[in-house]
Amino acid sequence: MIDAILVPQGVEYKAVCQGLKKIEASSSANSIPSVFAIPIGVKPLSRYLENWLKSGELANIKQPKVLVMGLCGSLSSKYQVGDVVVYQNCMYESDEGLAIAQCDIALTEQIFNKLNPAVYCVSTLTSDRLIYSASQKRRLGDIYGAEVVDMEGFAAVNLLTKANIAVAILRVVSDDCKHNIPNLTSAFSSDGSLKPWPLAIAMLRNPIGAIRLIYGSLRGLQVLEKISTKILPQG
Repeated sequence: MIDAILVPQGVEYKAVCQGLKKIEASSSANSIPSVFAIPIGVKPLSRYLENWLKSGELANIKQPKVLVMGLCGSLSSKYQVGDVVVYQNCMYESDEGLAIAQCDIALTEQIFNKLNPAVYCVSTLTSDRLIYSASQKRRLGDIYGAEVVDMEGFAAVNLLTKANIAVAILRVVSDDCKHNIPNLTSAFSSDGSLKPWPLAIAMLRNPIGAIRLIYGSLRGLQVLEKISTKILPQG
């Protein structure tokens, strides 16, 4: 059902790999798709995917299917930390206006049906920066009608769909829209990686928000690892 899995580098990537290892260890498991660690952010991911596509990673597959996994933030009070969501589409606001990229319907339905009822189907917003303010999350949700936010979804769906690759996105909510989290803007580098010292400083500046972020991330990663064991056909 899935030929490759893309996951933001770092702890999200590790969580998915740990979940898939549990499947691989089972004698009844089918083959496991390759997992690729992707950079964080629209521009870094766009550059990465352009090179990834040129490498011909999926060139020998007639109709490739790619699943993007990771964490996301909630823009609606309906979705709490630990909730699992599958994307219908990804909205992205740029200088050229609002663009919408639709996820592959058939692949999305397959994943939704496999995980139902423990998954929600949502409309999403992709942002160039981390949305850390609870009030801003709620405002963005009202403006765009989006229910969750991430920093990679639109770039993945937009570029891969143009390359005739079916794309679905499965994520876990790691922060809600009721509380602020630390402003980590300075912790993101231009290549889509996290800078440890700016990250630590940002967390120290908002210790209460940091505790919420750590708790939400740990909870989200636990669910992400668990859900990774359920996405592939077994038998």
